[in-house]
Amino acid sequence: MSKVRRHALVAATALLALLGSGSPAVPVPLSSPDPEPASAPAASAGPAATAVLAPIAAHHHGGGLLHGTSSNWSGYTATGGTFTSVSAGWVQPSVSCTSSDAWSAFWVGLDGDGSKTVEQIGTEADCSSGSPVYSAWYEMYPAYPSNFSNPVQPGDHFTASVTTDGAGSFKLTLSDTTQGWSRTVDKSLKNATLASAEVIAEAPSSIFGVLPLADFGTVDFTGADVNGQSLGASKASITDMAEDGVTRATTSELSGGTDFSVTWHHS
Repeated sequence: MSKVRRHALVAATALLALLGSGSPAVPVPLSSPDPEPASAPAASAGPAATAVLAPIAAHHHGGGLLHGTSSNWSGYTATGGTFTSVSAGWVQPSVSCTSSDAWSAFWVGLDGDGSKTVEQIGTEADCSSGSPVYSAWYEMYPAYPSNFSNPVQPGDHFTASVTTDGAGSFKLTLSDTTQGWSRTVDKSLKNATLASAEVIAEAPSSIFGVLPLADFGTVDFTGADVNGQSLGASKASITDMAEDGVTRATTSELSGGTDFSVTWHHS
């Protein structure tokens, strides 16, 4: 089952040698049997980008069981119906940059679990050349993501939501209640399947596979809501991030039907 999200920023010193001419990266499946969308225009580098970083398209996969595993997702996914809204809050975690380059992202979204569209918004906590980099973004996949210019710091309290009228119109909102800014994006995606809703901590991927997961410690999600009811009422699947016998992150059971945490274990 294919799970997709935004591009990841990968060290160009390694990638440009593989990419040769530097032409735009083409999205391809990693290990999913599902077909993926065709190539898209090259994305602009986000806040984490420097002279030694290049934007690469990302793809994600795994999960979908009552309590399953994914190579790059940890959190909750609701499937088996039509989903028109999802929301949650979280506290932006601080990353410990023990390696030069690593990535982590925290978001809410519709679609992406087995579908070829995705509508997501959230924050990121990365390590670039050994230094922490924090940012915020939204994405209407298969279009490339867009980064917000607003500041993001560890400890900031965020609320996020994605809603749709079910006819192709979407409203994506992200608010930093600590620093006092909020961004709302109105977008249209007529072929959105509305087949899932998620609240997720993620290890982004490049065309070469899942990237190292930045050590974010623990991120606490609160007030998670799907289709106007608690996340628990949606009978969402719980997913841990693990692959080849290595547990990368684990997801707690729900508290009060709306709150849970994701804990980092391995890059």
